[in-house]
Amino acid sequence: MDNAGKEREAVQLMAEAEKRVKSSHSFLRGLFGGNTRIEEACEMYTRAANMFKMAKNWSAAGNAFCQAAKLHMQLQSKHDSATSFVDAGNAYKKADPQEAINCLNAAIDIYTDMGRFTIAAKHHITIAEIYETELVDIEKAIAHYEQSADYYKGEESNSSANKCLLKVAAYAAQLEQYQKAIEIYEQLALEKYEEMFPAFTDSRECKLLKKLLEAHEEQNSEAYTEAVKEFDSISRLDQWLTTMLLRIKKSIQGDGEVDGDLK
Repeated sequence: MDNAGKEREAVQLMAEAEKRVKSSHSFLRGLFGGNTRIEEACEMYTRAANMFKMAKNWSAAGNAFCQAAKLHMQLQSKHDSATSFVDAGNAYKKADPQEAINCLNAAIDIYTDMGRFTIAAKHHITIAEIYETELVDIEKAIAHYEQSADYYKGEESNSSANKCLLKVAAYAAQLEQYQKAIEIYEQLALEKYEEMFPAFTDSRECKLLKKLLEAHEEQNSEAYTEAVKEFDSISRLDQWLTTMLLRIKKSIQGDGEVDGDLK
């Protein structure tokens, strides 16, 4: 069956599912077998969603999974509802990032209500990644990484929490929130997670950010230059550090153009 045929079949399943839902609302159906009709509609919406996926109609697939999720909730099947919302989010990721976030947030609400915080944390990361790559809203990405870290810590998944916090620190520095970044790096260094970042105990990034912060606060270009020389002598500066140093140099020298030479 070609994609057009799959879409036609999916549309027919959607129409049949809608009929099942409407008939379940009648008085007699409500007394005798109303839930059965809803269960049948759930199955049809899910089958339709999968047919739309095969036809690569991602928005339609997302919508069909959403309809199934709502019916599962009506049947008090929270786990199935959350699963369908996640499936909807994954489909919408390929066509409508904001709608994907809406669906994943709906799933998160269910999982947290069920006490499934580790799964909720995982989906917060997915939302953060959508904000990173698709919607380019770094502040919202930070918020979701922070929420994920909070849930992981509550479940004693400290390694996963710290990975999220490293993302928060890196993005905080990009947004010139240097003090926030320093505090996170110091916190992780004190917890001695050397297996995650072997060179981070008394970390290079932490030291550098401290010196950058001092140079920025004092508007001291000489201290800035010395900090750059010190760290460049230890290890060649990577792209992330170079970007941060250029931003500090610009702020110290004023709003004019920076020539790109750090030293």
